[in-house]
Amino acid sequence: MHFKLIIAFVDSAKTDKILSAAREHGATGSTVISQARGEGVHDKKTFLGLHIETQRDVLFLLVEQHNALNILETVNEVGAFDKESHEGIAFQIDVEDAVGVMHQIEILSKNIEEEI
Repeated sequence: MHFKLIIAFVDSAKTDKILSAAREHGATGSTVISQARGEGVHDKKTFLGLHIETQRDVLFLLVEQHNALNILETVNEVGAFDKESHEGIAFQIDVEDAVGVMHQIEILSKNIEEEI
């Protein structure tokens, strides 16, 4: 089985919604790192010289390659990344090797058998 790693930087208020949608589209788990900070093309807004920042989470989703694009597009849609600036970013990378995923492989294998 071949995996992709989807990495998404999202507004923390959207994390649960994005993860739920990803699960509905085949993601079998995730890791969330909270309180990340990001910078985009434009300077952040300030109030009296202080930066106004929303909390960001970094989501890691190790997914089966056949589900990867669908999950990535779902993350984009639910996170509204392309609709407004500063909403987030997500991308996928190939995973050459992975260990500790046997339980995911068992679940994914059953799901694939049911689809066939």
